[in-house]
Amino acid sequence: MIIDARKREIRFKIVYYGPAVSGKTTNIKQIHARYPGPKGDLVTIDTEGERTLVFDFLPIEIEIIKGFKTRFYLYTVPGQYFYKATRKMVLKGADGVIFVVDSSRARLRDNVQSFKELVETLKAYGLVRIPIVIQYNKRDVPDAMPLEELQKRLNPYRFPAFEAVAVQGKGVFKTLEAMIKLLVRSFIKRSLASGKRR
Repeated sequence: MIIDARKREIRFKIVYYGPAVSGKTTNIKQIHARYPGPKGDLVTIDTEGERTLVFDFLPIEIEIIKGFKTRFYLYTVPGQYFYKATRKMVLKGADGVIFVVDSSRARLRDNVQSFKELVETLKAYGLVRIPIVIQYNKRDVPDAMPLEELQKRLNPYRFPAFEAVAVQGKGVFKTLEAMIKLLVRSFIKRSLASGKRR
């Protein structure tokens, strides 16, 4: 989180994390297409296979604290295994993470591996306490795993979790709204604690 007193702006960085082709980019594209308020340009760099190579970046504005603009910068990481260094770089300085799961049983191993890497990277950066929201995407695929089983395998810490079909826009904003609420609650809590110490 960055507080720019001169611009009267508070900035939060939200990173969409998860295995390749789980729907991270689709989430951001849906938000960009449907979000009615002020928003920046969607910057995306894709490979020939239409998988995000570096990141998607979309600042959206919401007024939460009077007199300050609150901007949420949304990023995705490339899911392919060989872009591990890029994922680490994009994750640096994150205020919150939305972990996007591919609900297909065939992708369980990829999901588990990606979540394990996320936890390790957050620990390395000292970000173990940042808000995390899980999105169980692709609930419409024929081999979608039961929600209870996904929760057991991929959400041992009981983070807030939502079902989604991102290509249809289902669950996309619900997931983002949950993350924004967690970030704002955390910000207010820190601000109050800081005020008491003075």
